[in-house]
Amino acid sequence: MLHSPNTAETDLPRHVAIVMDGNGRWAKQRFLPRVAGHKQGVTALRRTVQHALDRGIEVLTVFAFSSENWSRPADEVNSLMKLLALALNREVPLMNQNGVRLHFPGKKQALSERTIQSLAAAEMATQNNRRLVLNVCFNYGGRWDIVDAAQRLAEQGVAITEDSMAAATALAHVGDPDLLIRTGGERRISNFLLWQCAYSELYFSDVLWPDFGPEAMDHALNDFARRERRFGRTSDQLKTAGTGPHA
Repeated sequence: MLHSPNTAETDLPRHVAIVMDGNGRWAKQRFLPRVAGHKQGVTALRRTVQHALDRGIEVLTVFAFSSENWSRPADEVNSLMKLLALALNREVPLMNQNGVRLHFPGKKQALSERTIQSLAAAEMATQNNRRLVLNVCFNYGGRWDIVDAAQRLAEQGVAITEDSMAAATALAHVGDPDLLIRTGGERRISNFLLWQCAYSELYFSDVLWPDFGPEAMDHALNDFARRERRFGRTSDQLKTAGTGPHA
């Protein structure tokens, strides 16, 4: 188990979100088809889940397939759907062994009935696990999440406030991320968790997702540990209140 000597467990984020970027470029650099990069990306996710467990992180949320990814070549989209099915069959038993609870936030209507049933079965099979919540955002978009929450509140006749919106979004069951990591060298969040990341710390890694491992993740965690999260207050106010750097 790899622990960075520079990061105390009390300085760790409770909830980490990751934009897993760089699969295609990883494959291209090796003259491989893009699907090879996506397969390696599944392996990288397995490593990251294990490291999150080792470090005691409570929630991990990853961007697996965006609502914009449908515009990619049809053969790549089909390969991703097949890879999802294979990954569910292989990974769900491992998740159960490790106490990981699965959720799949995203718009289900665009998915096949078979895929919807597979996602629901995985959620059901892991519903009693408590060590880590793993949100795999599939066919997810931040704007969709906000609009969907607002529409459902309006239909229910519920006043739209910050609290009611937060309770109606796709990640209401876990709260907002403390840290958002994006791999692959890009410096944007690409319509991911727009509501939830209003006050998240952002960390951008040049490491392509298939190469992302415990060392790269610990760099992000160490960086987070050095941040002062003020939420609109001043540093002096935090000191007066006696709160730590992540209050």
